[in-house]
Amino acid sequence: MGLLFQAGEDTVSYREAWMEIKRRIEELLGSDRDRILIGIDGRAGSGKTTLARKLAEVFDCNVFHMDDFFLQGYQRTEERAKEVGGNVDYERFQKEVLLPLRKKETVWYRPFRCQTMELQEKVEMPFRRLNIIEGSYAQHPYFGDPYDLKIFVDIDPDLQLERIEKRNGAQKLEQFKTLWIPKEEAYFAKFRIAAHADRIISGKDF
Repeated sequence: MGLLFQAGEDTVSYREAWMEIKRRIEELLGSDRDRILIGIDGRAGSGKTTLARKLAEVFDCNVFHMDDFFLQGYQRTEERAKEVGGNVDYERFQKEVLLPLRKKETVWYRPFRCQTMELQEKVEMPFRRLNIIEGSYAQHPYFGDPYDLKIFVDIDPDLQLERIEKRNGAQKLEQFKTLWIPKEEAYFAKFRIAAHADRIISGKDF
């Protein structure tokens, strides 16, 4: 399967990319693959969740959110904080989501809730052929390369901050500016997440 994005090309708009992404997924569904994984990574506030939701409105699929796998309190050690890409529980995501999907089994997992810093009740996700993984760190190299299509959602920095403030409030915005965004940017840079994507989309139209 050829790349939808070649290094050096400009980021394309959501409207330009939507039909092509939809067509590519339709091609994958028309193939003999018995399991299809779409990975949507990108910057905070760029529209990753919105894109996943729009795809789920078109296709019969499961959607998994990386936000459900942030680190629990006891895991937030000084050593882990220094690790690039380490503020997501990639070990648990691999075990509870990716491994069952590879075996075409039902996925059972407990979403993490940031407001309470606790795991919630177990969620059951019966196996479906098409599965969308969305969120920052979705394309973490710890997972290898499990995806049939990798999408990176980009956003202008000023619009990013505007969206985060609207969504999370002014106090949380400062935390994003000083902590979460720098951690994301370090992850994107070290592992060249955008460069390895099949498509880079501008989230400005979301």
